[in-house]
Amino acid sequence: MEKIILTGDRPTGKLHLGHYVGSLKRRVELQNSGEFDRIFIMIADAQALTDNFDNPDKIRDNIIEVALDYLSAGLDPSKVNIFIQSQVEALTELTFYYMNLVTVSRLERNPTVKAEIQLRNFETSIPAGFFTYPVSQTSDITAFKATVVPVGEDQLPMIEQAREIVRKFNSLYGETLVEPEAFIPQNSVCSRLPGTDGKAKMSKSLGNCIYLSDPQDEVKKKVMSMFTDPGHLQVSDPGKIEGNTVFTYLDAFCHDEDFAEFCPDYKNLEEMKDHYRRGGLGDVKVKRFLINVLEKELAPIRARRAEYEKDIPAVYEILKKGTEAAKAAANATLADVKAAMRINYFDDAALIQGQQEKYNQK
Repeated sequence: MEKIILTGDRPTGKLHLGHYVGSLKRRVELQNSGEFDRIFIMIADAQALTDNFDNPDKIRDNIIEVALDYLSAGLDPSKVNIFIQSQVEALTELTFYYMNLVTVSRLERNPTVKAEIQLRNFETSIPAGFFTYPVSQTSDITAFKATVVPVGEDQLPMIEQAREIVRKFNSLYGETLVEPEAFIPQNSVCSRLPGTDGKAKMSKSLGNCIYLSDPQDEVKKKVMSMFTDPGHLQVSDPGKIEGNTVFTYLDAFCHDEDFAEFCPDYKNLEEMKDHYRRGGLGDVKVKRFLINVLEKELAPIRARRAEYEKDIPAVYEILKKGTEAAKAAANATLADVKAAMRINYFDDAALIQGQQEKYNQK
């Protein structure tokens, strides 16, 4: 069996450092590992419309932003297929068929769906498209016969529901669909990077994001205003590492070699943390180190983005080619599904011949 990855993002805004450490950087590593036969990266515009149905221009404008972020982060169109979800029609048809394999009560029990409904204040009026998001996601995963789906821990209930639907389909119609496995980031810090204000999650509406496309001076400004230990008032005061956003970001981004380059007073992050805990290390020094660490990571991304921005039609051509490849793969799966369900009427020569023979006997 081929090893295939499906992953992607909703185009509701530019991608930030949370996206980068949580999934995007790992996608580039997987792309370059040579371990996978095919990789599909989806810009999930149709799913984004389930809770942005009144503002389609927001989705339309952000598709190119997400594509630029993908390419600037290092995704290679010669190694992966970057595609736009809504342009692959087979995904919609598969979703329709899969809806018969899951109950309303099961969807209501999905922890991820429940949390997202509460977050968006949909309790009293849930759009049907949003409610059936897990079914749509199952369509996305199975259409490309994905064996691996990189997700954060908060998305595990979605993958489990997809596995349930696959098992139900295969039990009814025969072994047709591939049951996917979830791929979880090994670094727990990377699974959910906090906002610069210390909030649990980066959010555009909260203004606590550092975007991949932020210029150098903007990154510096955001880091210098970053939440630390409110009890660490003087340099001499002992400081807390837990809940200190600056050190959380260093856990996610810095390496031992960064100290030799930017902060030779310490050999590694543990030495810096120990000094901060004892007292005698100021927040400004730690933040300046983080600025250098982030700039080392973001400068090449920023440079690649500047090159891609010079030829936006070429970026759309990349999306078009990726979407064509996605269409071909999804259409093949759809054909398998319809054959298994015995609704491939025009392709079933035995059906047509059998019907003819039945009427010949009259």
